[in-house]
Amino acid sequence: MSFSFSSGAPRRPSLLALALAGIFQSGAAWAVDPFTLKDIRVEGLQRTDPGTVFASLPFRIGDTYNDEKGAAALRALFATGLFKDVRISIEGNAVVVVIDERPIIANVNFVGLKEFDTEALTKSLKDVGIGEGKPFDKALADRAEQELKRQYLTRSLYGAEVTTTITPIERNRVNVSFNVSEGEPAKIAEIRILGTKVFSESTLLGLLEQTTSGWLTWYTKTDRYSRAKLNADLETIRSYYLNRGYLEFNVTSTQVTISPDKQSISIAVTVSEGQPYTVTGIKLEGDYLGREEDFKHLVYLKPGEAYQGEAVATTTRAFSDLFGTYGYAFARVDSRPEINRETGQVVVTFVAEPQRRVYVRKVILSGNSRTRDEVIRREFRQFEAAWYDGQKIKASRDRVERLGYFKDKEVTIDTQEVPGAQDQVDVILTVVERPTGAITVGAGYSSQTKLSFNGSIRQENVFGSGNYLGIDLATARTGRQLQVSTVDPYFTVDGVSRAVDVFYRTTRPINTLGEEYQYVTKGGAIRFGVPFSEVDTVFFGLGYEQTNITTSKGLPNSYFLFANQFGQRSNSVPLTIGWQRDSRDSVISPMKGRYQRVNVEASAVGDAQYARVNLQYQQYFEITNKITLGVNSELGWGVGLGGKPYPIFKNFYGGGLGSVRVFEAGSLGPVDVTGSYSGGNRRFNTNAELYLPVPGSGNDKSFRIFGFMDAGNVWGSDAKEKVSFDTIRVSAGLGLSWISPMGPLRLSYGKPIRKQRTDRIEKFQFQIGTAF
Repeated sequence: MSFSFSSGAPRRPSLLALALAGIFQSGAAWAVDPFTLKDIRVEGLQRTDPGTVFASLPFRIGDTYNDEKGAAALRALFATGLFKDVRISIEGNAVVVVIDERPIIANVNFVGLKEFDTEALTKSLKDVGIGEGKPFDKALADRAEQELKRQYLTRSLYGAEVTTTITPIERNRVNVSFNVSEGEPAKIAEIRILGTKVFSESTLLGLLEQTTSGWLTWYTKTDRYSRAKLNADLETIRSYYLNRGYLEFNVTSTQVTISPDKQSISIAVTVSEGQPYTVTGIKLEGDYLGREEDFKHLVYLKPGEAYQGEAVATTTRAFSDLFGTYGYAFARVDSRPEINRETGQVVVTFVAEPQRRVYVRKVILSGNSRTRDEVIRREFRQFEAAWYDGQKIKASRDRVERLGYFKDKEVTIDTQEVPGAQDQVDVILTVVERPTGAITVGAGYSSQTKLSFNGSIRQENVFGSGNYLGIDLATARTGRQLQVSTVDPYFTVDGVSRAVDVFYRTTRPINTLGEEYQYVTKGGAIRFGVPFSEVDTVFFGLGYEQTNITTSKGLPNSYFLFANQFGQRSNSVPLTIGWQRDSRDSVISPMKGRYQRVNVEASAVGDAQYARVNLQYQQYFEITNKITLGVNSELGWGVGLGGKPYPIFKNFYGGGLGSVRVFEAGSLGPVDVTGSYSGGNRRFNTNAELYLPVPGSGNDKSFRIFGFMDAGNVWGSDAKEKVSFDTIRVSAGLGLSWISPMGPLRLSYGKPIRKQRTDRIEKFQFQIGTAF
């Protein structure tokens, strides 16, 4: 919280007051003949250093004293802000300065404060002169009280009362106490939009950020009135009409009424819709650098269609961006509609003034208190001392946002002219950091295995270096895992990344007979990622794995046969190569874009010789600015090499979050004669999710509900295991995802649509974490 008033100078007496004070003082300092000073005495000091007083006086012993110097001394001493009253007396050839010090603030406290952070408020008050050790000024305290009341009004706490109590204590000190009675916030009880004929009132109300009270407004606080938010909502309504041809739409009046008890607010907005207009022509005027054809391809308006304000704005931005690509950072592009009210037609003219070509002097970073500058700068494609390029600046912003270290939609770039240099600009990148560490706990429940748990500690931006460090722990009836991973995204200055994994896993595939057995895998891997374009990366890696199949009671038949043929212990040296393309607009809550991945793993030496491939395709479609459709598909395939069978411990598994929900994790695929769910060498799953914002969630785009449909299965290498549509499992349900204040939350509840008698069902699954 911050205060808008100045820490202003203390109250100063007027010249008239000074003159009157001088007239009525004994031994008045006024109307005296000039004389040579023999002595200067200061009386009344308790805490102030006498040197502070003497330094403020415009005369010294031996100087000639007169009325002007006396008046100047009073002004200088009052200007220090340390004194409540100052008098000057003349005794012979001596000047006596009598001081009445201001009390010092011993303590500032708040009683009844809940809405604001006490520590932040204390700091704000100290910055304006009201804090421990500061001279007390009643005028500043009164202004602080009024400002605090004003701040409560911005939170819809119209009944809030603030009373300032000043308590004198020993040694000329005071305690300042702000006693607050906040009351309950006023809530929006009714919003009316009057004058609508073309669109229904309910349709327009659905566009607004501010709402009446609902079941979630305790969290979103969208039912609290704000003038700024109301203005934004009015602009949203205006844009809605402009995008549908109503060029002359206007908000004629806005009335906000608060109830006598200051607990409820009613808002009434009256609008004039006007008539719709159809575009009949588009013109280009001004200087287009001889590239008119290039600009014409960027026009989003089409003759014969209704006028669309958003299309006009998009065209204007596209023109400006294209000018920026040519180095014209300050190009002006205006749209001028020429309307014909009789025919309801409009001709839109785009007028361009490219101004001057510029280059970038400096790139300035702001808001990254934890993330190091170099982590952000290495993502920049616009370099200092180079010609301004709008496309490179946009690419820089997108790359910084895709890091995932900053809040969604809170990475902005501004261009600022350099004073005195017409051909130079500074590029200012502003970010808002978010917690990049997470302690995640996941759980699932089914009637067969009861509860299962997994957890991880991950930090995507260790010490602000941009490096990743993760520790994954998992425990369930089906096995345990410990994995430590680290990633350096800029192992070389060219952007080659290096990842190192060390892991230890014990696995007990689901066994319906309940016997005890397990296999243990330990090893590590190193891989490098080489960027080939802004969105494409190729990966190369080498690893070592050792797998030991135990011979404890109840070893499944498939594991027994493998161990009997190749031994209990198997070593492999897998080589990996992969490709990834990521063009999503956000890694946190994507609304549009595509993610593609191919990974090939092969081991041609060692006891286990195999090859397997993983393919993934992910696409997000922005249906509206609030609704997104996400589609994800994954395909896995493995084969044995050198005449050896595919190692069973390299099988794919399916089911659970990230696969086919509703089916228990790891339960899809063939079941051997001992009742073991041991996965298979072939896997396919596809997921579709329709994301909608949670009603009343405001601008929190990470808080979404979704409907899902999953399909897929896992197949073994047995000839009887045929990949066919009949064997596909299908589920559907609802879910909730949210980057909550505690951390990421994801849960789902659904039912199977296609299943088999042996399938294990887990209708409810969730994962929650704590951010840090």
